[in-house]
Amino acid sequence: MTTEMFTKIDQSNASKKCRIMVSNFAMKSDENLVELTTTAFDISNKNHVKAFWSLELVCEKKLKLFTPYIDEFCTVLSKIKDDSAVRPATKICWFLAKSNKKNGIYLSKDQEHIIIENLIDRLIQDEKVAAKVYAMKALFVFGIKHNWIYDELKPIITQDAYQHTAAYQSCARNILKKIN
Repeated sequence: MTTEMFTKIDQSNASKKCRIMVSNFAMKSDENLVELTTTAFDISNKNHVKAFWSLELVCEKKLKLFTPYIDEFCTVLSKIKDDSAVRPATKICWFLAKSNKKNGIYLSKDQEHIIIENLIDRLIQDEKVAAKVYAMKALFVFGIKHNWIYDELKPIITQDAYQHTAAYQSCARNILKKIN
């Protein structure tokens, strides 16, 4: 039996309008959100990338709704290989890094460790620039709490910057200024 959520994901595309429509529909009910996250986290599902595009917008608008799925997200994070899913997953990591107790998001030490480890891996792997920039930004935020991260981050972005785009270099310069 095909659900309305499945149909919306399946018929969606990368346009902002479409992603907003799917994310808004997902936020209408717990069942829809469960289906969206289940689809996003199932990397063998043909629609997993499309689901991640909309899940990113859910997290941007109402990150607290994502709280029950953080453990599962941490489990799948290292398995995500498709560039089109890596970027939104890395951006979700950035949203989680910026979250705090005031907005009701609590990351456990294990969750933080898994996310940080995956972000460092994204930076040193051959990823697209957008994913690396979000990884850099998230690691900078985590570094406020865990200052050892800055010791890892500095050499990676310093050595890597000349190989990348102006956008990457600009972000790297800004982060290095803040760290120093």
